[in-house]
Amino acid sequence: MKLLFNIILIFLLLIAFVPFFRRFIFHLLVGRQLIKEQEKQFRAAQQQQQQRTKAGVRVDNVPPGANQSSQFRGGEYVDYEEVK
Repeated sequence: MKLLFNIILIFLLLIAFVPFFRRFIFHLLVGRQLIKEQEKQFRAAQQQQQQRTKAGVRVDNVPPGANQSSQFRGGEYVDYEEVK
């Protein structure tokens, strides 16, 4: 009984104070399922993107070097009346 208590105590101390051991235990318990869910979401996003491109929707991305402020020439002036 004392041996079992010592093993449990050492295990808890390792989890509490050793980050590498904590990450390893987390990966064993949760990490694999988390990676599976991320892959599932990634595949779903790819399928949606493929469906959009098949539907004919096309988005032109702005090149990173383009200056947005020089292309903007302003909007139209709209007259308005103040209603009281």
